[in-house]
Amino acid sequence: MGDIATTAKRLSRRVNWLVERICVALLVLLVLDVWLGVLVRYVIPLPLTFTEELARYLMIWMALLAVSSGIAHREHIGVAFVFERLPAAARRWLAVGFDVIGFAFFFALFWYGLGFAERGFSRLTMIYAMPKGYAFAGVPLAAAMACVQLALIGLHDFFARDVPEAVSAPTPDARVG
Repeated sequence: MGDIATTAKRLSRRVNWLVERICVALLVLLVLDVWLGVLVRYVIPLPLTFTEELARYLMIWMALLAVSSGIAHREHIGVAFVFERLPAAARRWLAVGFDVIGFAFFFALFWYGLGFAERGFSRLTMIYAMPKGYAFAGVPLAAAMACVQLALIGLHDFFARDVPEAVSAPTPDARVG
């Protein structure tokens, strides 16, 4: 049973490694875009109008993708007051219950986000005149990544030898290498 927990945690770390690098790349693009926007507005008078719109979409994508990273590090919101006062066996089931509730929420967000993104392809952005569906696709993609992380963390919570001590505490295996 511990092998399942260890494998789930290892997969969670690998997925999170990729998501964190994507978020950093989006952040670098966002900073460069904002710098360019400041330069063309106040220093070099060029007619570049796309910087504000691009910054908005980069920030949204980055923030949405970062949710799965928060889940992987167990830094998502939980009911810590109740959780920490329960015995170990109840904490395990409550942790798994939180994982299941979170999974249900993000799956619903994924499901309805697909329709949201699909409808976005019939609307165009103001400056780029490109379909908004590309920007809106961040919602179902981020929700799918959150579902993957919640499934992996839920498997870890269920099969791990050690019971989580707090809702937002890192999993015992996370502290090691």
